[in-house]
Amino acid sequence: MALRVRRLSTQDPNFKTDFKALLEWSVREDQAVVERVKEVLEAVKVRGDAAVVELTQELDRNLAKCARDLEIVPAAMEAAWERLPEGDRESLRYAADRVRAYHEKQIQASFEHEDELGNKLGTRFTSLRRVGVYVPGGRAAYPSTVLMTVIPAQVAKVGEIVVTVPAIDGEIDDTILAALHLVGIQQAFAVGGAQAIGALAFGTETIPRVDKVVGPGGAWVAAAKKLVFGPVGIESLAGPSEVLIVGDGSVEPQWVAWDLLSQAEHDEHAQAILISPSTTYIDSVASCLEHQLAASPRRAIAQESLETRGALIHSCDLDEAVVLSNEVAPEHMQLAVQEPRNYLAQVEHTGAVFLGAYSGEVLGDYVAGPSHVLPTFGTARYASVLSVQDFMKRTSVIEISEHGAQTLGRVAGNLADMEGLYAHAQAARIRVKDYDHNL
Repeated sequence: MALRVRRLSTQDPNFKTDFKALLEWSVREDQAVVERVKEVLEAVKVRGDAAVVELTQELDRNLAKCARDLEIVPAAMEAAWERLPEGDRESLRYAADRVRAYHEKQIQASFEHEDELGNKLGTRFTSLRRVGVYVPGGRAAYPSTVLMTVIPAQVAKVGEIVVTVPAIDGEIDDTILAALHLVGIQQAFAVGGAQAIGALAFGTETIPRVDKVVGPGGAWVAAAKKLVFGPVGIESLAGPSEVLIVGDGSVEPQWVAWDLLSQAEHDEHAQAILISPSTTYIDSVASCLEHQLAASPRRAIAQESLETRGALIHSCDLDEAVVLSNEVAPEHMQLAVQEPRNYLAQVEHTGAVFLGAYSGEVLGDYVAGPSHVLPTFGTARYASVLSVQDFMKRTSVIEISEHGAQTLGRVAGNLADMEGLYAHAQAARIRVKDYDHNL
């Protein structure tokens, strides 16, 4: 069957309508999913372990009889590590070392300074006490997500890390268990989907309540994270994967085709888009896509993704292509052009930007160093890549001197008067000398 990826052109009079339709897809706002997730979360909140076990039996086809059966003990992680071929263990070690080295450069020190009035002002950084990490499973195994989520938390010196990962049909891939062993996880549970997010957010008799939940997932996980936000923190709505490539024709078409396919094969809701001012180049990439898809073991998934959410877009020039990319605000954006840094300043909205022919997005997925947990659903307009800062809090430290209170007290009192807040004004002026004269 021929691959039918939609083609758009910015010169088409219907382009704006068609482009908007490309970005407004049903799964993002699927009310049926949201309503079912609400039911799952309420069940977990009210019934705890019992609900988690029942839902895991139903949705993950895991035959665990009680919550204790869902625990993944460190011995199982170590056994999986030992079963892994040495070459695989070495790849995991290498990637882990790079991820750790990169994130160690993100550590921020608390600071304090003294202003001209003798006031001491600063910011204190403290680690979160307990975080939950969701590692997706089911359609594929993602040991890389273990590294990309747990290691930044460890660098931030989080006190306790709790991991959940689905065990579809009761099985968890050895590579995930091995990665958990490599990073030294002590608490992990074979629970997936919305019930895992609910258990981490509300806590159960067995699964501890956390302060923040991080990690990517599908529509159910994204909906659950959005619904529990408030009682717990979340890093972003990390849903189905997205890549947008801006190409000038200088990068081999088959390279770009593989980059598009690498995201499309995640799941049917992933989005892969190419924008180029060259129709000849678009034709070449399309031809490569069809040829390469034919040999893919995940052809059915990738083909549905490309045909329902993918696009090949002809732009007037590269500047227009970057403007369109900013409208999409994709999870991953590749500047597959000869002089990528000439366009970098124009890139405003993306979770991660990859510069040049050799910076394939897949290298960021596994081993470049920055976390691959990135904002999706267009949230890159305001959200950021997972980092050490996601696992830390900032606290203002304010020490006003006697001298400083004389000036700040008068100014604060006047501002409070402007706002009609009498007690605020009095609390500010009480610290000023000759207070009685300020009534």
